[in-house]
Amino acid sequence: MAVYTHLGAEEMSALIARFDVGTLVSAKGIAEGVSNSNWLLETTGPGGGKDGASARFILTMYEFRIELEDLPYFLSLLDHLAAKGCPVPRTIHDREGNLFVSEYGPNGDKALALIEYLPGVSVSTPTAGQARAVGAELARLHLAAADFPTSRANGMGVAEWQRLAAACGPEGLARINPELAKIVASELPRLAASWPADLPAGVIHADLFPDNVLMLGDKVTGLIDFYFACNDLIAYDLAVTHVAWCFDKNDVFQPDVSQALIKGYESVRPLSADERAALPLLGQGAAMRFAMSRAWDWLNTPADALVTPKDPMGPARRLGFYKANPQVFA
Repeated sequence: MAVYTHLGAEEMSALIARFDVGTLVSAKGIAEGVSNSNWLLETTGPGGGKDGASARFILTMYEFRIELEDLPYFLSLLDHLAAKGCPVPRTIHDREGNLFVSEYGPNGDKALALIEYLPGVSVSTPTAGQARAVGAELARLHLAAADFPTSRANGMGVAEWQRLAAACGPEGLARINPELAKIVASELPRLAASWPADLPAGVIHADLFPDNVLMLGDKVTGLIDFYFACNDLIAYDLAVTHVAWCFDKNDVFQPDVSQALIKGYESVRPLSADERAALPLLGQGAAMRFAMSRAWDWLNTPADALVTPKDPMGPARRLGFYKANPQVFA
């Protein structure tokens, strides 16, 4: 994610000294994403490098979009899932046992967390084998989180789609694309009126795009970026992942990837009849969610920003595909 904040060598070293991870060897800013500042750190490791081994971590400073009161949920969830054997990064607690360093920065309005570095790369063109592996790991995550004791409402649920649509306004949506304004006007009220409320619920990732998955071949080595995680309909998480994985860069549907993702998921957690019946609608809702957040970013990202906002028409077209082809979830 984009590095918005600069930390000098002395400041970084003093910060790392608050954790039992050895001394700082190097820190490299990770210039991706839009919300937080991230660094890849190398340290001498807890043993001080006496055995010749070093250690790697990811340091995150929370800058935008993250409510600091939500951090205990996100970071405790990582620890919970890691303890259950899920491929997620553990949170590195400081020497006093805290999940994160709070009240950081000159105004005391930022926080930092240190998490485990996991190997692997994100894929840009997922294969069916990779999709099957991701589906299975998503299902394992849902099962492993069943006894997670904390709950967080979905801040990107139906009410937020409606708020973002109103904030963008019909004219703003039309400036992006006239078709987008028409799609939102016709489809958002329908989705809101028919959104299911009686399906199995639990902890969901809610943002499992390929760039939030680390892989080595067909093996998932890391599920990362849990900053939209919340408690909501479990099948909705599969629908979100389907939107993210089952279309190519030109929004062309990939049936082999779709079938593999769903089969992988059901190899671990079979869907109920009601969940499967709801998937076409859940897929349309997931597409609307991303169309609305991208529309807001498109209209409100400064021209000189470090990142280019993503086109909301991609998920909008996927919404139309799901509506016309509900059988893809059969």
